[in-house]
Amino acid sequence: MASDDPGPLISLADYERAAVGRMDPGAHGYVFGGAGDEITLQDNQAAWRRLAIRPRVLVGVARRDLSIELLGSRRPHPVMIAPMAFQKLAHREGEIEMARAAQATDSVLCLSTLANTSPAELAEAVPDAPRWFQLYVFADRGVSRELMARAADHGYEALVVTVDLPVMGVRERDLRSGVHSADARAVSSAAAAQAQGSMTPADFAGLIDPDLTWRDVERFVEESPLPVILKGILTPEDARLAAEHGAQGVVVSNHGGRQLDTVLTGADALPPIAEEVGDRLEVIVDGGIRRGTDVLKALALGARAVMIGRPALWGLAVAGATGATRVMEILLAEFDAALALSGAGSAGALDPSFVCRAPWA
Repeated sequence: MASDDPGPLISLADYERAAVGRMDPGAHGYVFGGAGDEITLQDNQAAWRRLAIRPRVLVGVARRDLSIELLGSRRPHPVMIAPMAFQKLAHREGEIEMARAAQATDSVLCLSTLANTSPAELAEAVPDAPRWFQLYVFADRGVSRELMARAADHGYEALVVTVDLPVMGVRERDLRSGVHSADARAVSSAAAAQAQGSMTPADFAGLIDPDLTWRDVERFVEESPLPVILKGILTPEDARLAAEHGAQGVVVSNHGGRQLDTVLTGADALPPIAEEVGDRLEVIVDGGIRRGTDVLKALALGARAVMIGRPALWGLAVAGATGATRVMEILLAEFDAALALSGAGSAGALDPSFVCRAPWA
């Protein structure tokens, strides 16, 4: 076996290790890094491990149902691909290849405002990929409204407004590895905002309005032809406000540990949020999901669906659409096995009784 041969890739962790050598230092730092001391980044995974599964037996699980109801539509499974900027850092075709993986696994893909591919380009290249659009609200509201309109015109099913990036978090790994820069013209939303020249991620973040308020959320709900979901909610208080201001869902998320270090993980923030608004809003969670058992725990704690980010990008870096597809297939196969072995049998049968605090936590 060659020294650089990663061997069989049978888990998401295998794809993580294989992806390391596929990225230059700047891209690696941007994709793999987190904020501050990266405490939250590490705890995102650890938090799911602090939960144990309480399996039931002798319930008959020969036929299992992974499907869920989301925004009024039946989806074949609860795993979505999170919005991630600048995917050409991982593969030359970036979001187009990721969309092919989404289509192959019938997974909802959430396209980032800071994608290297515009909403129209992605829809035209991979028209059958289920897709949502993630919106960063720019200081120039006209640009944001135009992005929203384009998404609606090109078959996107929901608008995911990210609310946890008024400014960019302190990402020291980026600074140490050499911050990646890109021509503003390579990001359609930045070009629409009349940005010019070479821009770092912090420069792109500078286009985002730091004064976004709940009144702005109301306006987007009023103006959007698509259901609005707020991404970056970590407290039941804000989840309640999201419901009161017209959102149809929330993504319980700490931005992959990339914004404010030492905040709650998705696993820890999820239960009180689901208890507060689970009967009124779609509740989705992300952060640190690396196993099918993590998906099971998330749904048991009240999430309707989960988003994965970095693992899909690792697959993209390793083998384009084929790699990202395989990452999704591994996670879904693990989730299917977890349903059977837990005695749940279906995603809809999961409830808090299936999990407890682990004795080793």
